[in-house]
Amino acid sequence: MIYIGIPVHNEGRTIGVQLWKIRKVMAEFGRPYEVSVFDDASTDGTSQTLANYVGRLPLRVTRSEIRAGYGLAIERLIRSVVARSTYPKRDVAVTLQGDFSEDPTALVAMVKRIEGGADLVAGSPSPIGSSVPRPVRIGRGLAPLVLGRAFAQAPVTDPLSGFRAYRVIVLKKAVRQLGNGERLLAAAGWGANLELLCRVASHARRIEEEPFPLGVLGRERESRFRAFPGLRELVGLRSTVWPPAHERS
Repeated sequence: MIYIGIPVHNEGRTIGVQLWKIRKVMAEFGRPYEVSVFDDASTDGTSQTLANYVGRLPLRVTRSEIRAGYGLAIERLIRSVVARSTYPKRDVAVTLQGDFSEDPTALVAMVKRIEGGADLVAGSPSPIGSSVPRPVRIGRGLAPLVLGRAFAQAPVTDPLSGFRAYRVIVLKKAVRQLGNGERLLAAAGWGANLELLCRVASHARRIEEEPFPLGVLGRERESRFRAFPGLRELVGLRSTVWPPAHERS
């Protein structure tokens, strides 16, 4: 089973297009799948758009009436998959955005890498050119300087990309390692992607990357990403230490 997790907040203009594209991609791929959307207190037409897709594809919708933030939304999606996966050593969890800035076509290659033996496949956005919103270009350009070793020693080229595929068992091990009541992810925004990678890397024997075009699909709205608040969040993650490859379980 392929579990596709999408956190959304006020994505009424884009989530329908994203779901339609996923439906098309997965129909051609021919693997069983389920899409889980976490509606993070949307106040636009997101809920109605999601309701229109129930029954058109295997879709689960969870809604929070109080804004959780990106980090907690991703954590809830992950914990849901871990709880429901019947075959965690075989099942795959994919995370991506609901704003259609990440082409779901790329998830096919990512899943195939998992089927070929990888435990984690990180999407590597390439190229990051003029089509990408300016705040995103600034944030990504300065992130390596802000994070220092935490960026340079990461097991993937872009540890901040949230477009990834995981063998569910590595997520399950990461969740099991937590103490009672401990959060998997503390960061509310962008930094949650780096945090999650760090949590999972020690349980992944084989980590691979898959390039995908970022921001070339066109947007129905302006990016909400703000470079300097995002970079400030990364300051607290500079002490991140990555496990050596030979120490991965």
